[in-house]
Amino acid sequence: MEQDVRFMEMALELARGVRGQTSPNPLVGAVVVQNGQVVGMGAHLKAGGPHAEVHALRMAGDLAKGATMYVTLEPCSHHGKTPPCAEAVVAAGVSRVVVAVLDPNPLVAGKGIERLLSAGVEVKIGVCAQEATKLNEVFFHYIQTKLPFVTVKTASTLDGKIATATGHSRWITGEAARAEVHELRRTNDAILVGVGTVLADDPELTARSSGELYGKQPVRVVLDSQLRTPLTARIVQDPLATTWIFTTPEASEERRQAFAEVKHVKLITLDAPLSVMAVLKQLGELGITSLLVEGGAGVNGSFLQAKAIQKIISYVSMKLVGGKEASTPFGGAGFATMDEAVTLKDIAIKQVSEEDVRFIGYPRWEQHE
Repeated sequence: MEQDVRFMEMALELARGVRGQTSPNPLVGAVVVQNGQVVGMGAHLKAGGPHAEVHALRMAGDLAKGATMYVTLEPCSHHGKTPPCAEAVVAAGVSRVVVAVLDPNPLVAGKGIERLLSAGVEVKIGVCAQEATKLNEVFFHYIQTKLPFVTVKTASTLDGKIATATGHSRWITGEAARAEVHELRRTNDAILVGVGTVLADDPELTARSSGELYGKQPVRVVLDSQLRTPLTARIVQDPLATTWIFTTPEASEERRQAFAEVKHVKLITLDAPLSVMAVLKQLGELGITSLLVEGGAGVNGSFLQAKAIQKIISYVSMKLVGGKEASTPFGGAGFATMDEAVTLKDIAIKQVSEEDVRFIGYPRWEQHE
């Protein structure tokens, strides 16, 4: 068991190394071991490319015969853009397969395991299952709900403010925390704000490192019922990332025509008023599996009221600004009593720098059902 855990942790690390590259596919790592020695390893690098098992088997070559394969997700059993991995494992002569978790995709869902067992391959399931499930929390959520996995990121002062009473907010957190946020953007399919944030901050909403564009750029999503987004805004002027603006029939035809000239901007019209769940459903249909919400108090509050948050990442700066009128991370009506308050589970706390602390947690929505 100890050896199984050690090699599965290696496979998990391979999968983690390609975060942000595989959407809409899951993160998967595979390791082939012969007589206690690693003879092959691989990760699924991008959608449409060879799966982790194939990379590992190619590296192992003839040494795969009679070996043990460790894979973080059940090998696929169907023909998609690539051939079935379960068949490749059988053909290579692997005698034992250790799987962290089953694939919830209805096209797989145990069929890969069945194929291995029918070929006489020994199968063990559940090694490092908790870590593997969390690794693919986005994929599992999207496959099961057809909705994006929503992460709300906030940055506030120690007294719970996201801006001063005058609206000034740059910068609440230091460089280390802001660098982490850019990595978050890179690993999400899309990033969402309200038009209020566009008007107040004119953000770029791109993933950057040392000021330069870095990796895959998320789709920039703006909630803008009346199309108040300026044509001079950076999310409109910058063609290096796509922008989707959700609007309603209330927006004038004149404004619509103005945006029609901008190739990288897409207008999506939904019924008024814009509903969080309607937006998420549309994003899911457009293939967005993960959504990072970096909105102001109003947008964040809307997602909270809709119970449409899967994960919270909150940066707290060791600063105090005071001010009764200064904004807090979640606006709207809020909940009436502390009994209604949403508690978080699986809390992780990290001191990012001398001035900032990061909190990660998952809302317990089951308490509200």
